[in-house]
Amino acid sequence: MNQADKATLRLAIGLGLATLVAYGLAISQPFMVCLMAIAVLSGSGPPLPLVKGAVVAGVIGLVLAAGVLMVPILEHYALAGVLLTTALLYALFFTRARVANPLTTNPLSPLTTIGVVAITLIPALGVAEQALAFGVINALVVGLFMGVLVNIASHALFPDPPGESGAKPAPGVLDPQTARWLALRATVVVMPMYLLALTNPSFYVATVMKTVTLAQQASTLSARSAGKILMGSTLAGAAMALAVWVGLSMHPNLWMLTLWLTAVGLWAGARLFGLRSTAWPPAFWRDALITMMILLGPAIEDSANGSDPYRASAIRVSLFVGVTLYAWAAMSVLERLRDAAAVRNAARSALP
Repeated sequence: MNQADKATLRLAIGLGLATLVAYGLAISQPFMVCLMAIAVLSGSGPPLPLVKGAVVAGVIGLVLAAGVLMVPILEHYALAGVLLTTALLYALFFTRARVANPLTTNPLSPLTTIGVVAITLIPALGVAEQALAFGVINALVVGLFMGVLVNIASHALFPDPPGESGAKPAPGVLDPQTARWLALRATVVVMPMYLLALTNPSFYVATVMKTVTLAQQASTLSARSAGKILMGSTLAGAAMALAVWVGLSMHPNLWMLTLWLTAVGLWAGARLFGLRSTAWPPAFWRDALITMMILLGPAIEDSANGSDPYRASAIRVSLFVGVTLYAWAAMSVLERLRDAAAVRNAARSALP
């Protein structure tokens, strides 16, 4: 059994365990527990030790709770709050591009996701209802700790040989100009959806989480490849969510949900870790898994609450496609502006 086999099994079994615990214990926003488990298990390298993982989860909880401090500013000084949010997002994306640390430069790193959520989603939810914001904080912290636990358990079941942790070398540091440009692109992708979420935060929770994923991808993809990857992974995630929903509707219970998500984890993990060669990069399959969970989790909650899950899911898919098209268009426009500026600078420098 090679490393790709083991990584695929870790992802599938870890996602199944996270699903069983999150939904079995009726944790608030249980799909976010699964999201964090996917983010942790789709990475490389050895697992965090249990104590260190607990400390990291506690620190991240404090970072998320700090996002609530933005609530009074948004309530009483809305324009200043929005400008501060924009500046913080830009600083976060710029720092991620400039620091050669795989924990932050991975497009779907849990730490990067937490940072963006703390700046955008938590304050938006806090404006509507403080309890809702702390419910999401609790789900994310539990999800991260669960991800650490299932990662440890998965590595114990399928350990790597000594000296073969699967860790990738740290990426190179980008020059300041490129880092500023990528940070600007990612910030432009996030801000419109953030402003929309301020009008009805609870309704746009799933869409904001999707936008967070798009923003992180936008800071690493080229404008040329962005359209196919962003839209393709969105549609693939929607198809995977539909497949799980159809299977779950045959016999809806916790065990079937766990088995279906484990099966999807195996199918997508085989492509994510290279067991099945595809034309898509690993980031495509990570994004598809994240999108599937963002769609499936709220649909399950809608069904449990007596709402119409089909209508709500159709709205979410439409919003996801809309924000994906916007992200693609924004990247293309900004790229053209950058190329035009480069041509003007080159022409100006060529003048005697």
